[in-house]
Amino acid sequence: MATLSSATIQTIQRAINQQRLMETAIALVGVPSPTCSAGAVADRLAAILTDDGFTVERPVADWPEAPAVVVRFQSGKPGRTLQFDGHLDTVHLPFVPPRVEDGIFYGSGASDMKGGIAAFVEALRVLRETDSLPGGGSLLTAHDHHEGPWGDRRQVYAFMRDGIVGDAVLLPEYLADRLPVAGRGMAIFEVRITRDGEPVHEVLRPAGIADVVKTGTTLVNRLYELGEQLKSVTAPYVGSDSTFVGRIQAGEIYNQSPTLCTVNGTRRWVTPGQGKAIQAEFEQVVQALARETNTQISVDYHIQGEAWQLDQTQPIVTAFQDAYSAITGAPLALGAKPFVDDGSSYITTGGIPAITHGPDAKGAHTLNEAVPVAELVRVAQVYALTAIGFCGG
Repeated sequence: MATLSSATIQTIQRAINQQRLMETAIALVGVPSPTCSAGAVADRLAAILTDDGFTVERPVADWPEAPAVVVRFQSGKPGRTLQFDGHLDTVHLPFVPPRVEDGIFYGSGASDMKGGIAAFVEALRVLRETDSLPGGGSLLTAHDHHEGPWGDRRQVYAFMRDGIVGDAVLLPEYLADRLPVAGRGMAIFEVRITRDGEPVHEVLRPAGIADVVKTGTTLVNRLYELGEQLKSVTAPYVGSDSTFVGRIQAGEIYNQSPTLCTVNGTRRWVTPGQGKAIQAEFEQVVQALARETNTQISVDYHIQGEAWQLDQTQPIVTAFQDAYSAITGAPLALGAKPFVDDGSSYITTGGIPAITHGPDAKGAHTLNEAVPVAELVRVAQVYALTAIGFCGG
């Protein structure tokens, strides 16, 4: 890997253009893009990159409604390829337009992750302008279909299937306080408990009628009991297996015996490769309850990502830590990734080392996304320097 000289570091720091970076971020946030509807913002990003003089590819990547955005930048010399990958879609919340106040950038996707995408676009511009890559190249990929449960990551899987990948990946999710080297697998579930018949007033219930609310609360209790048992299943950095229930819903009025109760939550695990076995175990718990309670129970169970570990001897880890140290003065502490992102898929499905590092942003998955402009500048510098250190190897 290339050594980051003081001259190289200073060149990159001076070359990052804050105004240009923010114009890109504002343009991206200004286009609403809930998951599965990111076509317009993908078009906007493609236009920005084309205006910058890059050759832009638009592979369908299994989602014609929003073809992906791909740019390949090569140094013309042998070396590795670093992929900058980001999702253009946002969670399904009311749209908040972009604005900058007192050095803070606000708006839908500012944190998650259009601000980060703007930062790696700026890093790519600077790598070209300064001719700083000692070898290899950079690959920019941006896509839809990230946020669950609406999306299923199909475009990322299409990248891997079709060879639109680098030798390592950097992702600008909002994680700034650690270098994540392990992560739990996660599934989202919705359990639907139903009974025969129609809704009925509580005092008119036939004898022996099944009770979907009671069945739902029994399921919640069993999942919490399972969660207590799972605390013994642990792994370094990431903690333990867990279950979580975030919502139980039933009925139209307080004194009605309903025919439907839904229970929603997550199941997380620490052991790589256990996703399917854990799903089967979950479904066994649910079906046993159905038999006990004379109800019908169906399960929508969606695995969002498998548990994973990052090999810390990978060159991308050294290149990233060198770049981070060059900008901040010290390497980043190792830790766990608390959420599931596309980096988990690159590692577990593609076998490609991936590092999640983005701005110290707040408010992801809320109406109050906010990220300091200075943080976007910082990560753009780190991204460019990581590419210089990694690609020349």
